[in-house]
Amino acid sequence: MSGINKVILVGHLGKDPEIRQLEGGVSVASFPLATSETFNKDGKKVEQTEWHNIVLWRSLADVAAKFLQKGKLVYIEGKLRTRSFEDKEGIKKYTTEVVAENFTMLGRKTDFEPDAFPRNGVRSVEGSNGFDNSTEEI
Repeated sequence: MSGINKVILVGHLGKDPEIRQLEGGVSVASFPLATSETFNKDGKKVEQTEWHNIVLWRSLADVAAKFLQKGKLVYIEGKLRTRSFEDKEGIKKYTTEVVAENFTMLGRKTDFEPDAFPRNGVRSVEGSNGFDNSTEEI
């Protein structure tokens, strides 16, 4: 039996997506995403925020560059990937990222560019299929 590597996050962008063009014109976008949860500790309400590194490839990266910006609320589905790299001093480092397979921009229609969404104010985006209009309000 094979394993399952599935991540689902709903959070706010920590900054605008950074877009790079790799060899062959392949686009890659990355940004931090904040997810928060609230709980009671010793009778006080405490909010805990986790930061996630999100990476999007090809057409999904192009769409993210066009529509996503710092502070916007987004639903992301993807998988965890850990990779290694060498820093400027040649020291091997590791990072874990969420490689997004699709995302849905959440919020009011006015939160995004005019005429960018269907009447229900929700737009889903999938990696290979481009836009996939959602029929549900969130």
